Amino acid sequence: MKLSIIYFSKSGKTKEMAQVIAGGMKSLSDIEVGIFDLEHIDYEFLSESKAVVFGTPTYYANTCWQIKKWFDESKNIKLDGKIGAVFATADFAQGGADTAILTIINHLMVKGMLVYSGGSAMGLPYIHLGAVALKENFEQSKPMFEIFGQRIAKKAIELFGSENK
Repeated sequence: MKLSIIYFSKSGKTKEMAQVIAGGMKSLSDIEVGIFDLEHIDYEFLSESKAVVFGTPTYYANTCWQIKKWFDESKNIKLDGKIGAVFATADFAQGGADTAILTIINHLMVKGMLVYSGGSAMGLPYIHLGAVALKENFEQSKPMFEIFGQRIAKKAIELFGSENK
């Protein structure tokens, strides 16, 4: 089963967390993950993916303009019926990562995606809206991001079956 991660990263931190999420996804059998920065998306792979995770750095308490622009220009990209999830990186707890995530969740809903995070139903770590890594605890956040990836992959298998590769 194919799963995609699409992100923008200026400093490399968001890219690094995309790779950690991918590692969590790949820990399940029969999972193939495409990791794409906004400039190098394999749209054929994306169309075959059952889940798409979007990653953004947080700027001025919101998502980066590059992700917003991608959604604004993605009218011909079919995402409906796919699992959609979001993660963010931020410098500070008060930096607005939740607002950045909610901005993208709005786009996922408009695109007809099945928004998923695992929430509190999965137990610790609680990932209510999406995974967030702050500058102060970046390295310590990696296990949570790996679990986030595992949860998304498990939900994709549950919904779409492991035979759909």
